[in-house]
Amino acid sequence: MPITTVFIDRDGVINHDSPDYIKSVGEFHFLPKSPEAFSLLKDHNLSAMVITNQSIIGRGWVSEEGLAAIFEKMTRGIEHAGGKVDDIFFCPHTPDDGCSCRKPKPGLIDNACRTHGVDPATSVMIGDSAKDILCGKAAGCAATILVRTGNGEKALAALTEEGSLPDHVADTLFDAVRWVIDTMTG
Repeated sequence: MPITTVFIDRDGVINHDSPDYIKSVGEFHFLPKSPEAFSLLKDHNLSAMVITNQSIIGRGWVSEEGLAAIFEKMTRGIEHAGGKVDDIFFCPHTPDDGCSCRKPKPGLIDNACRTHGVDPATSVMIGDSAKDILCGKAAGCAATILVRTGNGEKALAALTEEGSLPDHVADTLFDAVRWVIDTMTG
C-alpha cells in the first residue's frame, strides 16, 4: 500500500529542541530545511501531521494559547516555504498523568487516524526519540524513521539496546522525507 500520511514529531525534528523546553514563540527556531520537507510532502500529495508531546501545558509553564502561538509560527514558516501542516495533535499531559495520548503510547496517532480516516498501514512516523519510534510501531505505521537531529543519536543507542530499531535512520527531516518519497510512494 502506498504511503498517504506522514506523522512528524516537532521538537528536535522540525525545530531546535532545548533541555528547558520550547516555551515561547521566541524560542522556536526551525532546523535547516525542515520547512522545505513539508513542501516536498505537499508536492507529492502526502498529508503531513505533527504529533507531539507538550507537557509544558500540564506542568503549567505555558498556556494553551501560548502553545497555539508557537504552532502558528511553525505553520506560517512552513507555508512560507510552500508546505502545509494538515493537522497538529499534541499531548498536554505530564509523564506522571498516565494518559493514553503521551508518546510512546499510540493515542495521538490513533486519534489522527480516526479524525482523518487514515489507515495507519499507509502512514510513516518520523521522530528523534525512542518514544517517537515506539509510538509509530504501536500505532501500526508502515515505517518509522529516526532522524539524527535533536535526540536522535541517544535514541538510536537506546533503540538498538532494546531491539526496537527504526525502519530507517536519516540525518534530517528533509532527508527522511526524501527517503519516504523515493522508497514508499510508488
